[in-house]
This record gives sequence, C-alpha cells and structure tokens, in this order.
Amino acid sequence: MQNDDTATSGAALPDAGPKKVFVKSYGCQMNVYDAQRMADVLAPEGYVETATMEDADLVVLNTCHIREKAAEKVYSELGRVRTLKRERKGRGEEMQVVVAGCVAQAEGAEILRRAPAVDLVVGPQSYHRLPDLVRAARDARVVDTEFPVEDKFSVLPQPAREKVRSRGVTAFVTVQEGCDKFCTFCVVPYTRGAEVSRPVGAIVTDIAKLADAGVREVSLLGQNVNAFHGVDEKGRAVTFGGLLQRVAAVPGIARIRYTTSHPRDMDEELIAAHRDLPQLMPYLHLPVQSGSDRILDAMNRRHTADDYLRIIERVRAARPDIALSSDFIVGFPGETDADFADTMRLVETVGYAAAFSFKYSTRPGTPAAELGDQVPEEVKTERIHVLQDLIMRQQRAFNAATVGRRVEVLIEKPGRHPGQLGGKSPYLQAVHIEDRDARIGDIVMVEITAPGTNSLYGSRVPGMETAIA
Repeated sequence: MQNDDTATSGAALPDAGPKKVFVKSYGCQMNVYDAQRMADVLAPEGYVETATMEDADLVVLNTCHIREKAAEKVYSELGRVRTLKRERKGRGEEMQVVVAGCVAQAEGAEILRRAPAVDLVVGPQSYHRLPDLVRAARDARVVDTEFPVEDKFSVLPQPAREKVRSRGVTAFVTVQEGCDKFCTFCVVPYTRGAEVSRPVGAIVTDIAKLADAGVREVSLLGQNVNAFHGVDEKGRAVTFGGLLQRVAAVPGIARIRYTTSHPRDMDEELIAAHRDLPQLMPYLHLPVQSGSDRILDAMNRRHTADDYLRIIERVRAARPDIALSSDFIVGFPGETDADFADTMRLVETVGYAAAFSFKYSTRPGTPAAELGDQVPEEVKTERIHVLQDLIMRQQRAFNAATVGRRVEVLIEKPGRHPGQLGGKSPYLQAVHIEDRDARIGDIVMVEITAPGTNSLYGSRVPGMETAIA
C-alpha cells in the first residue's frame, strides 16, 4: 500500500473466477486505515489484491474532501478510469468503478452525473457493506451515503494474520470518528458525522491481534481522537488518557502514537499519559490553524493563541523531550497582514519539529464559504511561502540537533541498498542505518551521524542489544 498522498490496496470477487480489485486512497491516515478495511471486508468473498489499476476488475477511489484540490484530484482520476474502463470493455473485460469516502458522502449522486464511468458511490460509514453494494451495482448504479444505525466496526471481519504481517510492523487503528467542533472551514462534521467512540474492549482486542501478528507500533486515529469517550467492559466512560493506559498494557506493543487531536480536548489525564507511559512516543501533533485570536474566533476554534501556548507549556513540563507538529491555514477570509504576523509569532514561539500548512480553500456547505472579504490568491501564495520557509528552517534545525544523539529506532523495512535498513525515531523521523544483523520489528539504539533532506542517517551503537527482540 502506497502512502505519499495516496495509498493503494485491493481485492477481487470470486464470481466467474478470480478477479482483482485496486483501491486508491487519498488524504488522511484514517483513509489509509479505511482502505485496508475495505480489502479486509472483501477478502472473505475471495477478493485478490492488485497494486495496478490497469489489471483491476474493480477500482475503488477512497476519497478525501478536506480541501478543494483533493476533491478535484478524484474527478481527474475518474477521467483516466473512464478510459481504462472503455479499453477493458473493448477486450470483453469487466471493470466496475466505486467512489468511496468523504467526497462520496458530500456529493453523492452528483458524482454519478459528472462521472458516467462510476457504478457505485458509498460513504465512509457504509463500506462494510461493499460486497452487497458491488453486486447490486452490476444491475443499476447505486448511491449509499446514509449514516447506518449499525456499528460498522462490529461487523467488519478481522484481517487474516498473514495479511496483518504483510502490512508491516506498524498499524493504524481507528478509535473515534466524526467531529462535534464545527470549525467554520471544515466539512468533517458533514461527511463523517457526530463524534462516535468505539468500545474500549473492542479496540484492545483489535490491537492485541495486531501485536500477535508482529505489529510493534500502533497509531490511534480519529477526526478528534483526544475527544474519545468510549466505554469499557463494565459500561464505564473512559477518556482518551485512560484508553492509552489500556493500549500500553497490551503485550508486544512497544510504541503508541495518535492523531489528530484538538487543543480543547487536551486534558490533564492525557498530558499525564505523556509523562507516565514510556510506550507513548514523545511526538504530539496538535493543530492550531492560526496564531490570531480574531481568526481563531472566526474559525470557531473556541480557544485563543494563548490557550494553545499554555497547553504546550503543560505538555513540555510533563515530557520535556517532546517534539511538536501542527496544522496551519493561511488566507482564511478576513486574514490581515497583522493576523498573519500573529501566526508567524506563534510558530517562532513554539518551535516545531514539523508542520503542515495550507492555503484556505472554500468548501461548499461550510459557514466560511459564505464569508466575505476573501483573501486574494496571490496574497495567500505569498504568505504560505513565508510560513513554509520558517517551518522548514525549524524542521531542519530540529533534525540537525539530533546529530550526535542516541535514539531508539524501530526497524520497519529494508533500505534501498544491500545491508541498509529503514525505520523511525521516537520523533517520527525516518532513519537509515547500515546493519545486517537487525531484523524488521527490532528496536535498536542508533547514534545519529548526519541529517538528510527528508531523513536521518545513523549507525547502530556497538554492544547495545535490541530494546525489544
């Protein structure tokens, strides 16, 4: 499965012999997780995965609707799919086309109108019904974007142990979906629905099975993951901090990460978990979006820049070595030079190890789309270049400061060259080492020797055993 801005997975129907399915996933890590679960729900039906769209009898585009370009990417890809479908038909071969995910949820039947090649449109809450929906779409085009009453996680089949092992030693696990925050720029409350948390016992069971199959690191996912409010086996409400304690107790799980969180849900129990749980990696992605209180209010973030900075202070007091990342939107309607300067000051004050920044794009149906005083595109472009330059300098400084330090690295895959291995530091940095003895899944002590453009280079510390064999 690829994971640049897209990821692929696949499976195939048993009708009329083995068939191949290609799934391309856009956007967030939750979509990567959903793509894997689509393959899992199809596997009992005899689906066979392919990484090549041209070979597929079934193509699934698992879409993201957060930004305008992400949605337009889908329609552009559907033009290519239409050509492939026509070519396969000319050879007497079938190709069904499914649009899933958040664009499907937001646009529904409009996708069928704009893209004649599409057979099925299915929202992110209904993909557990894919086998039945694919069959129905053979007779007539189908749209299923309802929010079903049943819990999809309770009916999704568990992936085979061999399938989990093939996906590597890290895994995503969705623990919470939806959002009740209603930021004025965001479509998530409308495409993913209200905040819903999975039961604690079901999450722990899933993670224990992943650990049994060799997974060493889990990333807990949610649109507002730290708003988690699931119940335990006795029906008692559990906070996200409490869930982290349960996950940390699962044998074999050496590392825990989570994303994406909201400052308003960064409570003291969660901050204490960063202090008390060695499995919880010292890396926090905490989006702020802007450093201007006026813009934060217009965004309906319901926190100020100072509120955010006070949270950062408490987190750093609990875990002094923590690295931080964030999200920023530039050019929100009404943003002035002074507002942008406030954002720059916040970035300079915090000092990020990494961050993601985006130009504001209008999302139909969101309150911000109705606001006046839109920022000219050329101004947004200028501001984002200035912001990204500062963020890149901070990231390079953070990576350079790692040189000479010893850090534990989880070995995840072979490197590009013989004897080279690749893994991640606790701070989510890609690290390459030359070592013929370490195995995939080992955690080894590495001395960082040099920074690269997008990664670090190091050497294994002689005489140091793997942290966890």
